[in-house]
Amino acid sequence: MPANPVPIDVKTKGQTWLLPPYNWSHRRIAKELDVSPSVVSKWRNELVESGLLSTEPPLENTTTDYSAEQRFFIVIETATMSERELAEYCRSKGLFVDDVKTWRALSIKAQSAISTSISHKENKQLREERRKVKALEKELARKEKALAETAALLVLREKFQCPLGNQRGRLIPISERLKIVTLVDEAVRKGATKTKACSTVGLSIRTFQRWTRNSAEITSDMRQHPRQHEPHNKLSEAERQQILDICNTPEYADLPPNIIVPMLADEGIYIASESTFYRVLKANNQLGKRTRNKAGISPSRPKVQKACKPNQVWSWDISYLPSKIRGKHYYLYLIMDIFSRKVVGAEVYDQELGEYAAELLQRTAWREKCVQGNITLHSDNGAPMRSYTMLAKMYDLGVVSSYSRPRVSNDNPYSESLFKTIKYCPSWPMDGFSSIEDARCWVGNFVDWYNNEHKHSGIKYVTPQQRHCGEDNEILRQRMQVYRRAQLTHPGRWSRQTRDWSYIDEVYLNPEKCAA
Repeated sequence: MPANPVPIDVKTKGQTWLLPPYNWSHRRIAKELDVSPSVVSKWRNELVESGLLSTEPPLENTTTDYSAEQRFFIVIETATMSERELAEYCRSKGLFVDDVKTWRALSIKAQSAISTSISHKENKQLREERRKVKALEKELARKEKALAETAALLVLREKFQCPLGNQRGRLIPISERLKIVTLVDEAVRKGATKTKACSTVGLSIRTFQRWTRNSAEITSDMRQHPRQHEPHNKLSEAERQQILDICNTPEYADLPPNIIVPMLADEGIYIASESTFYRVLKANNQLGKRTRNKAGISPSRPKVQKACKPNQVWSWDISYLPSKIRGKHYYLYLIMDIFSRKVVGAEVYDQELGEYAAELLQRTAWREKCVQGNITLHSDNGAPMRSYTMLAKMYDLGVVSSYSRPRVSNDNPYSESLFKTIKYCPSWPMDGFSSIEDARCWVGNFVDWYNNEHKHSGIKYVTPQQRHCGEDNEILRQRMQVYRRAQLTHPGRWSRQTRDWSYIDEVYLNPEKCAA
């Protein structure tokens, strides 16, 4: 493949540099024009053939061929010349004016660098000497201070002997306190540190600081006159016994204090706070753990769903119900309203099918009278939840779908929490259900108890049915009045405001931190 031709302007420039007064070498021209030295030789041959260049080898009299000594001589020789004289000199010597000026600037710079280097070296040596002197002075001052401190501590040890030993917590008479303070202050003035002086006399620095806190007077040990009194807001023995009696009555025997206290408030009775109930029970060894549940895991919630009234956001899921036959299960389909925590739909089937889920959803929507109500139904990614039958039924009823992340059960916390409540209920059959009718009967009784009797902690200890019907606002208002009357009766038992029984107007599913 033929090589690319060299542009004519590049060739002209190269041939010009081959001719006098330039007489550049082939290597320099090839480097400047980025061509091969053989190409430059070809250009030279053409000039020789045309008679523009002699056959004698060109003089390599370029500025790059001058030695350092020659350059320095030229700089000295031209130092006093004017611009015109310098130009004539350069033409006669075959030099460029700019090259001579460059050599002059480099000579000046080299001389300045030498002077600067010498000055920097001298300054560095001076700084090093000063640093050594400063280090020696510092070491001398440290040794003098240590010597003065040692002498002061030796004098202090000779002047004072602790008559009661160095036991922690000993009572020190006022006369000994005054003597110790005087001797320690004297040792500090002579160069000892206060900490080491106190250690020499067998005293803690904190104790010495407490003695001298009020410089006007050093008082005697206040432990000789202890003040023993009971808190003014302490419960009486009768009140503590009343708490035990109430917690051990058949009505409240199986309930924790966080449910007992709100139930008493609903009856217009206030004795003490929940924490006081727990303390009294613990003091009497009546706070043993009775539940089978373990510590929960904080859920990770990806998407926010907000409910401001009932029938806005529903959560549903399917859970196993064991039978008495090993390996056989029934399936509990359960729908709950996250705003009121009410179980709005529940049914037990023997299979896990989308048709059953669609049937339960339709029956629930009809019962709650919310068809085409733009309800959001949240669930996990199970097969019945994603089935075409279920999706078609949701479209017909005007229900919007919302799903958890794959393999993340905590994205559906309300349903998971409800299933835990179901399976840790005291009446839960540990050996399983005998038939599907038995399971449906038990689930029906549980849903009735849960909706109408269970005091739910997430909705200020009212029942889900009361919140679903809007009755919780009045109940919470009455509780607040009971607490305020109790605060007026015994104001010393409240360091802050009474318990917050305000109405919960917003409920979030998988809230962000800012929304929560």
